[in-house]
Amino acid sequence: MVDEALQHVPNTDGDKNIDQVNQIRDSLAIMGDNSTAFSLPQPHLMRTKLCDMKDDELDPTYVKKREQLKKLVASIIRPKIVQGKPLNGKEFVSFLEQILEALNKGEIPSTGSLVEVFNKGILERCLKLYSERIGKIGLPLSEESLHDAHERFREEAMKAFDEQHFGRHHAKQSVMKLDEDIKEVHKNVIMANEYQSAKLCEALYTICEDKMDQLQVLRLPSMAKFNAGFLQCNQSFEQECVGPSKENYEQRMMKMMGKSRSLFIKEYNHRLFNWLVAFSLVMVVVGRFIIKFILIELAAWVLFIFLETYTRMFWTAESLYYNPVWHFIVATWESLVYSPILDLDRWAIPIGCLLLIWVLYWRCCGRRKHGSRWLLPLYNTHKSGSNRPRSD
Repeated sequence: MVDEALQHVPNTDGDKNIDQVNQIRDSLAIMGDNSTAFSLPQPHLMRTKLCDMKDDELDPTYVKKREQLKKLVASIIRPKIVQGKPLNGKEFVSFLEQILEALNKGEIPSTGSLVEVFNKGILERCLKLYSERIGKIGLPLSEESLHDAHERFREEAMKAFDEQHFGRHHAKQSVMKLDEDIKEVHKNVIMANEYQSAKLCEALYTICEDKMDQLQVLRLPSMAKFNAGFLQCNQSFEQECVGPSKENYEQRMMKMMGKSRSLFIKEYNHRLFNWLVAFSLVMVVVGRFIIKFILIELAAWVLFIFLETYTRMFWTAESLYYNPVWHFIVATWESLVYSPILDLDRWAIPIGCLLLIWVLYWRCCGRRKHGSRWLLPLYNTHKSGSNRPRSD
């Protein structure tokens, strides 16, 4: 009967539950190789009154089988040996009472506790598997990507536990425990992701803020250079800032860059006007005393008078900045100051030094060697009466 009960149940469909039951049958067959089974019929249909019934009220077949069971137990029973000493009836009863008391106090591990300990080791390994997998992902990540990774690694851990756990009732409790532990680890990963995201976005925000401050104080104001820096900063922030803090820092970025743009536009026309006034005065000095080219001096005077006199007499500051003439001046200035090839704000000082060296060389050495070859009118440095004979 025992051999029949422990035989495998056919599993042609590959049912996982049937496979687990067959594994339990194999384990019981290994542990109970000398087991004996005996079947008893039902004593009576009224089970609640069995304790009050006498033998003549019970099923005769049951009474007969019960007597056979007594004889069978008496034939196979062996005295219990404890510490090398066989126990009699009273000693055996006392021994059983001690065992029951130890079981009730939890001093002897029960089947459930053994299964729980066995599954606890599996649970710890599966939790470690999840922690290692999710710990290897690079933070920060977007919330969607982090959630996808969490679900993928959680499924792997649950699958590994499902393949190794023992017992059905205790396995459910272990699965719930594993799920709670995974949620705790995931919660810590979410906090770490928020911290790394805030740290990265804060660094990018600071870089862009410093960049905007640098563009506000350009030596040569250029709207094209400001727009290029503005676009580059915005693109780098959009591409590199990821994670849950991105939305918050995007709003801060838009607010900060909007203020920077408004401030730059407000100061741009005024600074450009002052630069052109200073440039016209410098060219007056250059044309008058250094190159001594009268046309350069005249053009510089015309520009200075136009900026300082005509514009103030006939235009207001606002109307000047919306005038087509001013737009032409701005377009010319932008094409000279900033282009993909040359950034005059960066190279203005080196270029100015080279021009100064060239002018000094031309003034000191070039004219002595080659003489004056200008076809346009220059200032005459020699006085008209210097070669006339002296009168008495």
